[in-house]
This record gives sequence, structure tokens and C-alpha cells, in this order.
Amino acid sequence: MSTASQVLTVEGVRLNAICPYFTMFPLDFPLGILKAHARPNARVLDPFCGRGTTNFAARLLGLRTVGIDASRVAAAATQAKLVAPTPREIIGAAKAILRRKRRSIEIPEGEFWRLAYHADVLRELCLLRDALLRGGIAAHVASALRGIILGALHGPLGHTKHSYFSNQCPRTFGPKPAYAIKFWKERGLLPPRVDVLGVIAERAHRYYGSALPKVVGAAIEGDSRHRSTLDAAQEVIGKFDWIVTSPPYYGLRTYLPDQWIRNWFLGGSAAVDYSSRGQLSHSGREKFIADLREVWTNVGAHCRPGATLVIRFGSIGDRLVEYPAELISASLNATGWVMTEVRYANNAAKGKRQADTFHKMRSVPRDEVDVWAKWQP
Repeated sequence: MSTASQVLTVEGVRLNAICPYFTMFPLDFPLGILKAHARPNARVLDPFCGRGTTNFAARLLGLRTVGIDASRVAAAATQAKLVAPTPREIIGAAKAILRRKRRSIEIPEGEFWRLAYHADVLRELCLLRDALLRGGIAAHVASALRGIILGALHGPLGHTKHSYFSNQCPRTFGPKPAYAIKFWKERGLLPPRVDVLGVIAERAHRYYGSALPKVVGAAIEGDSRHRSTLDAAQEVIGKFDWIVTSPPYYGLRTYLPDQWIRNWFLGGSAAVDYSSRGQLSHSGREKFIADLREVWTNVGAHCRPGATLVIRFGSIGDRLVEYPAELISASLNATGWVMTEVRYANNAAKGKRQADTFHKMRSVPRDEVDVWAKWQP
């Protein structure tokens, strides 16, 4: 039985859901491509890895893989999918942290935090945050524990039990503080006293209870427009054979600030940062294309001859791209990548897609495309 067939069960793919993240394509997309076409020794890169779906697909197939993203949340979620601790190791680490009697930990203050988390829950989360930031925990265990907490940090209130640590929230992004405070007050919603260790233990068994292939891989927080970032990725697994990715669609500027609560847990500010540091430019179509061109050029310089690039791309509601393949084609010009094929992916009328999250008003859905290219410098 092949490696893929051994792990492609409901239990085997649960880890892909460890941290709900709004920009994502279905696992079947990268898995189908790599399973059908990649050699057993292929090396896989995603320079816009998001929550690491391409990298998880590579792991399921036993392939070396690296993910890169400007978001530290994305890098942390991806790294959690590449490690293989046991549930016992994860639970043991969490227990040890929560038993420590550390008095001087940083706890955020203000109305949002008082309404978002029960005081006891917030203190325990801050204990976990402090310990993970200080280090001293085995890297593979810390990566898993970090991913579990990020995935449970905010979400809906349960009817019979609590699966998330917060008051009523979206699962995939952190709400703006003013809106959340108004929402909770109008409905009289108070933050629940959640069994933090219990939630961690349940998720540890769910996500890490099944054996998955152990592969060489890493997630890097960085900007794929910079050559040094690709240099670091190449050092992990060598030159790349396959790049399967989906850059942020033109006009999508909020994917970093929307993760502000998770970013806080990873060491960021306890207030929303609305800056766009590290993001592709969305100030104009030509600047966006030029930024993408830098990425494809850098990626190509770290590929083996004949490498394949597959890009899924579409549009969002306020900046519709009539012909997504033409924008990607323009970004590939003079990079060494030769476009070989355009395939149409399912649009919103046929199934879920990334752009759905950002359409304020539903209209005729735009098709997403998969653009294929070969490295021929």
C-alpha cells in the first residue's frame, strides 16, 4: 500500500484543519497534482503558503516541502502540520506550563479583552503564550501546541461544550474590537470559563493521534520577493521541483490584520495593526504584477531544470479581475517561467472557493483558474 493511501483517511487528514484560515484552497487541489505528477523524491515549495495546505499535501505523499508566508500566523499554522509529536507529549507540555506559578506575565487589558475571554482563561492563555515565546520546549512539541492554541483561540460558543477559548467569535479571523464589544453587549454575551487544558487535550488527540509520514520540511515567515528568503528555503530541502501556490488575490489587503488576535498570541501587539508591511502591493494593477514577477523570478532561481509552477488565482468582490489568467501571464513575463496551460477551477456556483469569504454582495461568480508553467530560463 502506498504512503498516500495509508494516510488519506478522515483521521489522517484531520491535521489540515488545525487552524481555520480564510485564504485556503481545498486539499484535493495540491494533493491531486502532486500525487499524479510528482516524483517520489520531488521537493515542493509554496511561496504563499497560507495555512499550509500544499505543504500538508506534500507531507501526506512523503515529499520534502517548505512553505513561506509574510504572516507569522500562517507560518505557525503550516509548521504545526509538519511535525509529529504524540498527544501525550503535547498534553504534558501544556500541563507543565499551566502548573508553573509565574507571577509576572503580561496580560492584555481593556474592555475587549475582558469581554473576549474569562479572566481565568486569559491568564492561562498568557501563561502558555509566555512559555512558548520564552522557548525551552522541544521544537516539534512547541509547534504542535502553538498550532492547537491558535486554532482554538477564537470561535463560536458551543451549545453543550466549549471547543474554543473565547466569547462568540468567527473561527477564521479576529473581529474588530469596537464591533465585537458592541455585538457582545447587545446580546448580553459573557465569556465562558473554558477548560483550557481539556480543549488542548481533545485537539491533541484529534490532530496528532494518527501516524503521518515524517518528512523534511519547514515553514518560514518571510517575504518571497526577497532572494534571501528563498535562499533560506533552499537550505532546508534543496532546489525545488514543484511550486503549487495561490497568491493573495488583487485587492486583498486585510489578511494580516484580520489575524490580529492570533498574531498577539505569537508575540505581537494586543491591539490591531492595520499596516500592510510584508504584503504585496495593491496600490495598482501594474505594481501588483511587478511584485508577483519578483516572486516568480526568485522562485525560479532556486528551482531545478524543468520544475513546474501551478498558480491558482481569481478575484474578490471589490477588485474583480475579468481575466485572471492574463494577470498571471503578465506577471510571468521575463521571469524564466513559460506558461503551458490554463485550467478552470470550480467557481462559487460549483463549490467553495477562496474569494467567497470576501464578497459582500453575491453576484455572478468569477471562475478561478489554475495556471501551469515550466521553468525554462
